[in-house]
Amino acid sequence: MKEKLRVAVIGTGFWGKNHARIYTELAETELVAVCDVNPERAKAIASKFGVKPYTNSSKLYRKEKIDAVSICTWSTKLAQEAIRALKAKKHVLVEKPMATTTRQAKKLVALAKKNQLNLTVGFLMRFIPGIQHIKQAIKNKEIGNLVCATARRVSAWPERIGDVGVIKDIAIHDIDIMRYLFNEDPEAVYAKAGRMKHAKYEDYAQIMLAFPEGKTAFIEVNWLTPYKIRKLIVTGSEAIMTLDYLTQELIIDDAKQTVKPRYPWREPLKAELENFVISILKGEEPAITGMDGLKALQIAEAVLKSAERGTLIKLKR
Repeated sequence: MKEKLRVAVIGTGFWGKNHARIYTELAETELVAVCDVNPERAKAIASKFGVKPYTNSSKLYRKEKIDAVSICTWSTKLAQEAIRALKAKKHVLVEKPMATTTRQAKKLVALAKKNQLNLTVGFLMRFIPGIQHIKQAIKNKEIGNLVCATARRVSAWPERIGDVGVIKDIAIHDIDIMRYLFNEDPEAVYAKAGRMKHAKYEDYAQIMLAFPEGKTAFIEVNWLTPYKIRKLIVTGSEAIMTLDYLTQELIIDDAKQTVKPRYPWREPLKAELENFVISILKGEEPAITGMDGLKALQIAEAVLKSAERGTLIKLKR
């Protein structure tokens, strides 16, 4: 293993600045540079962490010797920047939703495979300890047979102004989690969505994912409620597990008792970046692959299509 992985962050706004911070905290990484189209923001973040600022990623790749990058730009620019990084032979962590279209996402996956590079997508919810606990409980049949799961991700209008709607911006997290917990892809989707406050994109949606053997997932998302709720309920034939994403508290209810497992709180983003880095250093596949990102995006597009048409959309498997 190499002692340090030399990394850079492309896009240092609302979320990218956290990637930069964590890379300075990990023992396995050296933050070399940051890049942002806003020169003042690039300089500010670079100055804070003692690295070089850039406003053009191509120039960064020519000037600096780096091994990997985090792509944290606007959603509509993610694929463009990820392709540029992969062509420059850099390992890539690209934030969700990974790309604007599945066609772009397929190109990323193919390019990473061709250049033998690690490509991972920013689905940090998987790294919450409670999710890992639920995953094992389902696998070990501790809650009996899995019946359904319900996710609720609602809040007031976000601090950042996005360039995609609520489905590709936040529902895609829950789409990925459902794929992860059910350990398979849904067969069909049905959704309702609309706009109340946003002029261009949907700001609320209710989504149903139909899985094989009668299993079902329900997802509610919006940018309308006056306070933030981030909750997951997993129902089994023998028990129910409820996770609060904000506090990381997990509650397990069965016929005899209510249990609250204890485990140390952990910053999901740090765990995600650590997995990305270690996978590169060890020559392994990351926990979340580019194909995971592609499949989540395909489902999100089917959700949008279902909401637009008002019909059930069957998915190719």
